Amino acid sequence: MTDLKNYIETHKELFIEDLFTLLRIQSVSSKSENKPDMLKCAERWKELLFEAGCDLAELHTTNGAPVVYGEKIISNNAPTILVYGHYDVMPVEPLELWKTPPFEPTIMDERIYCRGANDDKGQAFMHAKAFEYMLKTNQLKCNLKFMIEGEEEVGSKNLYLFCEANKEKLNADVIVVSDTSMIATDTPSITVGLRGLTYLEVEITGPNRDLHSGLFGGAVANPINILCKMVASITDEKNRITIPNFYDDVLSVSKEERALMAKAPFDEKEYRKAIDVDELCGEEGFTPMEHVGIRPSFDLCGIWGGYTGEGTKTVLPSKAFAKLSMRIVPNQDPDKIAQLFKKHFESIAPKCVKVKVTPHHGGNAYVSPIDMPAYKAAEEAFQETYGKKPIPTRSGGSIPIIAGFDKILNTKSLLIGFGLEADAIHSPNESYRLDHLFKGIETIAWFYKYFGEKK
Repeated sequence: MTDLKNYIETHKELFIEDLFTLLRIQSVSSKSENKPDMLKCAERWKELLFEAGCDLAELHTTNGAPVVYGEKIISNNAPTILVYGHYDVMPVEPLELWKTPPFEPTIMDERIYCRGANDDKGQAFMHAKAFEYMLKTNQLKCNLKFMIEGEEEVGSKNLYLFCEANKEKLNADVIVVSDTSMIATDTPSITVGLRGLTYLEVEITGPNRDLHSGLFGGAVANPINILCKMVASITDEKNRITIPNFYDDVLSVSKEERALMAKAPFDEKEYRKAIDVDELCGEEGFTPMEHVGIRPSFDLCGIWGGYTGEGTKTVLPSKAFAKLSMRIVPNQDPDKIAQLFKKHFESIAPKCVKVKVTPHHGGNAYVSPIDMPAYKAAEEAFQETYGKKPIPTRSGGSIPIIAGFDKILNTKSLLIGFGLEADAIHSPNESYRLDHLFKGIETIAWFYKYFGEKK
């Protein structure tokens, strides 16, 4: 592996060029208008896997976006890695906040700015190039399978079905995912826990049509006012969620594990500075990193109703809407949480309005073991590239399908991500550091080597 750094250095421009072909494709899974782009992006991934050295690369149709599958089997006796990633991305709005066109990758200050640069095109791409290096230099000692889907950002509904129908094809010793973050540029980490998710939409209906706010205001309930009051009541003054029985299944984390988590470097001042807030706000009795790692949360993701166009319109609206998410922790069930919310939300609604609650998607939380061979191989790989062992951390984010892999394929997942909080995933001006892209390729190549030697 002595030539690994040189290989990356001499291929940087080619890597960037290939990655840009993915980033320019507007593969927004939540918008029907982008359906042709989903197929285009899947086709490009298929080409990249062939170019990297896969003997087989194919598209599998689903009721939604296609799943890209590729493989290189070097021996039936060799250990097998299944690489999972996703090619779909979040919507880019609000457009006016982007510094550069969201689907025209632009390099500024040693970062690639583009939707999907980090999440997850850039990070999944690293695996293809690490595989390419290992194969070209005849150093690959493990079988590699790739499964790149197009619906992660909308719940991976069809991937669950694909996994159920293709258990033998997807058989592997470990599933490896790069769709998470590191603690800091100089502090590598391995994500050993993910929160789960319950995502819903609510609709509040008052009068049967929009009314004149002067003629009816004060006599007829305003659905937006009601919605705001109802949503505000979901958390109390200690920032605990008020839904009855919400915490019944929450597992308590031991003092010993909380002490280990506290060893991870965290500068609250820098954290606040990065997002430009003067004070943090979380559940009483827990630290900021515990808030996002081991405790559930409730968030209003969007709210609308009435007139929001230019100028004024004195209207008392007929309807109000909101989208909301609840991040859940191990042992909480997303469907149960959705039902608890629905029952509670309907119970607190005044009789002057009607309430409709629509579940969207969700998934269970996941905790990864740190004693499996893949984790040990990852530790050795990070030691090679960063000169230090990675710190195990729990992420506040969710990748719902990871718990699905555990249940359907009976295979554990290893989460080795190279993103940073500063990369602004899901936000305007998403970016990915060039040095993290190249360091990621280097680390993953070392991981393939060490994992191939473990079994």
